[in-house]
Amino acid sequence: MLIRVLKNKEIRNDECKNEKEFSVQKLSDFLFLIGYFRFKSQTSFTFPIFQNSKIREWQREMKTKLLSYFKANTVEAGCDEAGRGCLAGPVFAAAVIFPSDFENEILNDSKILTKKQRHDLRPIIEKEALAWAVEAVSNEEIDEINILNASFLAMNRAVERLNIQPEHLLIDGNRFRTQSKIPFMCMIKGDGRFFSIAAASVLAKTYRDDFMEKIHDEFPEYNWKKNKGYPTKMHRDAIRKFGVTRYHRKTFRLLNEQLVLDLK
Repeated sequence: MLIRVLKNKEIRNDECKNEKEFSVQKLSDFLFLIGYFRFKSQTSFTFPIFQNSKIREWQREMKTKLLSYFKANTVEAGCDEAGRGCLAGPVFAAAVIFPSDFENEILNDSKILTKKQRHDLRPIIEKEALAWAVEAVSNEEIDEINILNASFLAMNRAVERLNIQPEHLLIDGNRFRTQSKIPFMCMIKGDGRFFSIAAASVLAKTYRDDFMEKIHDEFPEYNWKKNKGYPTKMHRDAIRKFGVTRYHRKTFRLLNEQLVLDLK
């Protein structure tokens, strides 16, 4: 009986009349496969269904597809930052407004993209966006107001620089403090859920990386061209050996032996 059901089971999207039915269909298919794999784990033979191309197609479709917008018929800007956890350099942030029908097969959270993919995507984002802006908050400002507030400030600055006034903001993360009257929604892991936030993450990351590679030439011993200011062992060893620079965040824990480090 089970073998007959498994052989006759087909995962079909064309029978779904709308998005809600499609989601229910996917959930049903997913639960079906869970039961199937559980049954298979108790047997010593394999069903031919594992070679079924429809299963492989369904598995590809199950990968998260980014959304073009959160609120329909709304000028919506996605915002994200880069460089919060670094020991040196500014924190960058970007804001991006896309047309409601924008899609891209490669664009995703910048952290899971390669360097080449990020730099290939940047001109596409800048060309296809209705508006985009990148801003930064210096390491001196970070030391003065703390990194969380600096991240908020960078995103607010980016939004202010947009040449189109957004009606709604999508903020990556779980917290935000706005300096405008624009309504916003915080999205945990939003850079893996919405094209506009993903694009903002790519712009913030690539522009910050470019900045760190530029100042690497000024202080090559810290290897910022490679570590981008993040707390790698080599970076901390260089701080221990050469001291801090004017680009370091002096309120951060630069070394484990922070109390004996000369920050002047």
